Amino acid sequence: MALRLTNAILDGSRRVLTRTGGLLFVVLLVHEALLITSLNTVVTAADPTAMSDVIGLTLPVSGTVAGVLLAGTLVLNAVYFVVLSRAFARPKSQLYSFPADLVTRRIGRASLTMLVSGYIVLLAVMIGFAFLFLPGLFLSACFFFVIFTIGVEDRGVIGSLKRSWGLSQGNRLRLVGIVLTIGISSTVVSFAPTLLRMVDAPILGGVATIFLNSVLFIFVYGIMAEAYLQVSEGDTDLGGTNASATADTRSTPDI
Repeated sequence: MALRLTNAILDGSRRVLTRTGGLLFVVLLVHEALLITSLNTVVTAADPTAMSDVIGLTLPVSGTVAGVLLAGTLVLNAVYFVVLSRAFARPKSQLYSFPADLVTRRIGRASLTMLVSGYIVLLAVMIGFAFLFLPGLFLSACFFFVIFTIGVEDRGVIGSLKRSWGLSQGNRLRLVGIVLTIGISSTVVSFAPTLLRMVDAPILGGVATIFLNSVLFIFVYGIMAEAYLQVSEGDTDLGGTNASATADTRSTPDI
């Protein structure tokens, strides 16, 4: 089905302004804080003089402990995306609850698939951007829905990539527009922390980075969820073990 871009932005934003969206935002905020502070601590431990004027927030732990925390945070990132995709892809009438099965249903397999698929997509997109930029945009659009084909449809690594590729067909120009908008918004958001660092306030800059990035990307994920629901509407090729649940999610009327 054709992607209705305006509806995706408006309805996706409404998904964020719910209890589910608020809970996911808080978790994202904590995750971003742990990710940035553990990374800063690892960098500082490796070279105490590196970026000393802009390093910002660090943790009161050794570089080794920070490295373990950083690795754990990257793994938990995959778990978060599984839960987020399942939570946001429900009817809006259900977004004021957070049932346990969003976290417990085949979470290990789905998280491992998310981790592997995420690195494959990241590598492919990075290579694409290295070759005159446009291939990177194209691949970003093609793999735009990977987290939902894994979390919602319970697909494996290859199946999730193929499914996202298929869902993007006919909508790639609009999806490229979303990717560009995300990139521009992220650049604009980065100005505030940069200004704070320029006036010798790196810690405030770090706090601003964590908060503004979390706000930006929770809305991005809400829009992605709405876009996924639009393009998969009426599609019978759901696959995975959760096909019937996905069909029920799309057919339930919104309030």
